[in-house]
Amino acid sequence: MSDLDEDAVLSDVEGEEELHQGVGEDEKVQVCHLTQETISQGLSLLCRTGNGLGHAFIKLDLKNRRLNDISTISDYIHLRFLDVSNNHLSDLAPLASLTQLLWLKADNNAVACFKGQPFAQLTYLQWLSMAGNRLTDLDGLVGPALESLNLTGNSIQRVNGLQCGCFANLVTLELRGNHLETTDGINLPNLQRLYLAQNAIKRLEGLERLERLTTLHLRDNQLDSLDGLSPNMKCLQYLNVRGNAILDENALRCLGLVSKSLRALVISENPLVETTDYRLSVLILLPRLERLDKDPVSPEERTEAKERIQELKEEEISDP
Repeated sequence: MSDLDEDAVLSDVEGEEELHQGVGEDEKVQVCHLTQETISQGLSLLCRTGNGLGHAFIKLDLKNRRLNDISTISDYIHLRFLDVSNNHLSDLAPLASLTQLLWLKADNNAVACFKGQPFAQLTYLQWLSMAGNRLTDLDGLVGPALESLNLTGNSIQRVNGLQCGCFANLVTLELRGNHLETTDGINLPNLQRLYLAQNAIKRLEGLERLERLTTLHLRDNQLDSLDGLSPNMKCLQYLNVRGNAILDENALRCLGLVSKSLRALVISENPLVETTDYRLSVLILLPRLERLDKDPVSPEERTEAKERIQELKEEEISDP
């Protein structure tokens, strides 16, 4: 995902949050229970049931219904796709009987924790989005089949619950706009894309476990160095640290640990960019880089970096 694409996604999430907050303030007393009529209006996608003996609607759209209770949904055991976003739900336990569920969007509700929620029963769930809720940690969340998890815009302070045994298939994790101060706790060696923009991250820790990570997005945090990048990150191709507190070239030295794989780096809006010729410094560390910030690396820049690398090698030889 490009930096531009990331901004667009973030804007969409923020827009949904504003909509939800407005509804909550102006219409608190107008919450509704789920009725059979509401369900019938939202059902679609008629398919053969799992046992092959009949047909059932497998998709249900319940977004923007002012719901604070969805107990009635438990009878619809053939559902595979469910959208309950932009409601007032604090309890998703009625979903426990929907054991065929593959896709669940529950953005912009009032869920405060995963304990007591139905996810242990949803063993086929592959895609889960709970952006804009009230989550503070991940205790109680399991997802053996989950491939994509979006927890943007919550109040999560730690991610110690993300262990490989519970999320063996997770490849995309979005934790933008939370309260994280460190990257530690994400023990997911199969993870490929990690989005951590707009937190309060000061330290890169535990990244050596992310051996298959290709994309790491850390825009708008509080990093003053890139210490913590690991040579174990042999697949990392895209790194975004735009809008942090990186001050000088010494803070970039760990980029050399991922030089063989990294192809795109976004480092704009750091103090370093305003005070030095940072492009040459970066290319000395990352001679295979193809794009730096918004601009491709030019042939002239690549040649200059190669010459400077050769000069540095000769200096080392002559001054052991």
